[in-house]
Amino acid sequence: MHIRCADLGFCGCIKHERPMHVDLLIPPEGPVTADQFVEWAFLADDMNPNSEAERWQPHKAAIRTAFVECMGADTVDASRLRWSREREEQSGADESGEGC
Repeated sequence: MHIRCADLGFCGCIKHERPMHVDLLIPPEGPVTADQFVEWAFLADDMNPNSEAERWQPHKAAIRTAFVECMGADTVDASRLRWSREREEQSGADESGEGC
């Protein structure tokens, strides 16, 4: 989900001297909801998704909306969230990586 990182700024962080990215929090299989993904995006940026609810609500809503638009549903199998070149081409991303 290029939109989450490039447009919304939730790209991950370095935690305990290791790169942290939302991909590391996604289980290998099973249902993932848009709301779960939002929480994981915050955690991957080393932020508490439950802190400062009023401040973060617009950001949470934007990530959730991007998830639903890119995935076509508010719940998808975790395997659909795994990056692959083939899936990137099918999502409409151009050579700059823009798209879902």
